[in-house]
Amino acid sequence: MITYDKLYIGGRWTAPAKKDLLAVRSPHDRSLVGLAAEATKPDVDLAVDTARKAFDEGPWPRLSPAERQKVIARFNDLYAERAEEIADLTTAENGSARWFTGWTASALSQQTDAFLRAAAALPWEEELPRTDGATGRILVRREPVGVVAAVIPWNAPHQSALVKIVPALLAGCTVVLKASPENALVTLLLGEILTAAGVPEGVVSILPADRATSEYLVSHPGIDKIAFTGSTGAGRAIAAIAGRQLKRVSLELGGKSAAIVREDADLDAMVEGLKFLSFANNGEACVAHTRILVHRSRYDEAVAKLKDLVESLTVGDPADPATFIGPMVRADQQERVRSYIETGIREGARLVTGGPEVPAGLEDGYYVTPTLFADVDNSMRIAQEEIFGPVLVVIPFDDDDHAVRIANDSPYGLGGGVWTADEDSALELARRIRTGTFSVNGAPFSFDGPFGGFKSSGIGREFGTVGLTQYVEYKTIAA
Repeated sequence: MITYDKLYIGGRWTAPAKKDLLAVRSPHDRSLVGLAAEATKPDVDLAVDTARKAFDEGPWPRLSPAERQKVIARFNDLYAERAEEIADLTTAENGSARWFTGWTASALSQQTDAFLRAAAALPWEEELPRTDGATGRILVRREPVGVVAAVIPWNAPHQSALVKIVPALLAGCTVVLKASPENALVTLLLGEILTAAGVPEGVVSILPADRATSEYLVSHPGIDKIAFTGSTGAGRAIAAIAGRQLKRVSLELGGKSAAIVREDADLDAMVEGLKFLSFANNGEACVAHTRILVHRSRYDEAVAKLKDLVESLTVGDPADPATFIGPMVRADQQERVRSYIETGIREGARLVTGGPEVPAGLEDGYYVTPTLFADVDNSMRIAQEEIFGPVLVVIPFDDDDHAVRIANDSPYGLGGGVWTADEDSALELARRIRTGTFSVNGAPFSFDGPFGGFKSSGIGREFGTVGLTQYVEYKTIAA
């Protein structure tokens, strides 16, 4: 059993105001994974005050960009050395299948490398040519935005944390990270690596805490910017707080991404791609392709192949290398997903495979049977609302225009894709879909390109140069 009985506040392990430790339990069998300190309002005050002093008076914002990059590069090396340990602990806390947590821990080094490339190439101060005939110089500086409140969800704790901490630190900011209680152990572990990498005292705090404490943090007058990943509902509440206080804010929110399967698609390739695009991390992923739009001429064939895929997915102990899908993270999340399956049945969708029943033999955990619906109308709740579990809906379309209308008929705009033999047509179709990301035949994305959403899927972008510049203010100096 792992115990973190102190909070990581400004680089120091500090006793929390709340004496009772948080019990972190496995969603697989509810066994005790470990105990962790839980932050409350006094801890937030201390963390923000420490970050404020470190930003206003400390060395970190005043180091050269190259000096900060050296520290983050060291952090990345140390993180890679502990990747297997991190993957195991994430699986134990989250229930994410071990194949997924192992892949994620490895990929995060690439994510940080992309931020390091962006920071090395970014002109932190540049002189612009004068075009108005006046004499003198025009300097444009990129300066750190200040103290950042980074608020992250439970489904991908280190990815969500590092996509905020790393660019914020490279820009010269200080950070208070609010983690979910479900991931308290693996998130506090980051403090050990940050200290070993040489991040100065005061610069980063890590606070596992509940929603009320999170709201207190983002409302705190010492915070300059909020960086949030989570549900669209919570994002709206945070945006309202930021608007009242005129804080900078970036929001990475929900999705209901559509995968368009054209008449000329390779259905076997489509099925293999959607295995990962739709079901990675137990389906608890904002970017999951959960609306499958299929040309009417291939509809029955595609549904049959998707049925075979869904029924082939191994559900069980997430630590078992043979498992593809583990449990939902909590009991309420399990019930939420099962209730959506029941809703789909009531709405008149055809249940092809799966259902609301818990898989046999897995009743001690928060498991959901992977489920496929066909004959779905896009107006149904199961097609419009984010389920956040291993549930797919299949919708027929007649032509590309029809597919585009269905894909865009959503409050979300995070991701999507198309499967086709005609790449030119695919690119043209991609340009018509209002989403922040879009893949052709499952092509992988790059951490150098921006990631984020249109509409209710968020504000701002993460990854690479664009993600880095979410943590800077621009200053123009005339001399």
